[in-house]
Amino acid sequence: MPKIYLAFPEGKHKVLTMSYDDGRQFDRRLVGIFNQNGMKGTFHLNSGLLGEGDRISGEEAVELYRGHEISAHTVTHPTIARCPKELVVREVLQDREQLESLTGYTVRGMSYPNGSYSQEIKKMLPHLGIEYARVVPSTGKFIMPEDLLEWSPTCHHKENLLDLGRQFISLNKQQYLYMMYVWGHSYEFDQDNNWDVIEEFCRLAGGRNDIWYATNIQIVDYLNAYRQLKFAALGQFVWNPGAASVWLNVDNTIVEVKGNSQVYF
Repeated sequence: MPKIYLAFPEGKHKVLTMSYDDGRQFDRRLVGIFNQNGMKGTFHLNSGLLGEGDRISGEEAVELYRGHEISAHTVTHPTIARCPKELVVREVLQDREQLESLTGYTVRGMSYPNGSYSQEIKKMLPHLGIEYARVVPSTGKFIMPEDLLEWSPTCHHKENLLDLGRQFISLNKQQYLYMMYVWGHSYEFDQDNNWDVIEEFCRLAGGRNDIWYATNIQIVDYLNAYRQLKFAALGQFVWNPGAASVWLNVDNTIVEVKGNSQVYF
């Protein structure tokens, strides 16, 4: 029976994703840094606050975040664990509705505003079309999420980002999947006068052929595509009923399983 492991696209075993909240004007500089280094970001926006103060307008957001992901962050950024469930439903659904009217695609993820959530809210989210939600506490590790509705990042960018980045790019054991997930707010770089940190990190970790650069929802979709695969009991073939390709490491050989196809090992 062959030894079969999930791999990331093109057989890679590391994924890097960036996650930034609130949609302030400083995202312009951050997106530029990401684009220059081939990074992918997920930007969690409050649709009811777009264009207020120094926040990016809805019209600008569509172009600014093109090639990245626009995700939900509730309409007005309340501390939702303290809110009645009716308000939480409205905050999440209306945020989706307004962001989707701007982007033209379904918004299926979010980050919890003020890091606030509860187990009751988590249980509600799938019924509101939310497939993942990021929390604030960091793991300091490069692990895949066990609970997508309580998705813990590796680190905030203030938490030893460069050291963790060096550790991440040095990982080479093919029998594991590694994820580095960085979060924060772009205004913090301006506040702390440390844009050099994210610039150095992106130069260090960007543009590498052994890392998959993905948005949050791309990771979710890829994991879901893998879970849909139908393996033979003896492992000699697999059927992919979905549309997207999934890559496998089969006895140290990378195999692409294209959508709507059966592959023999």
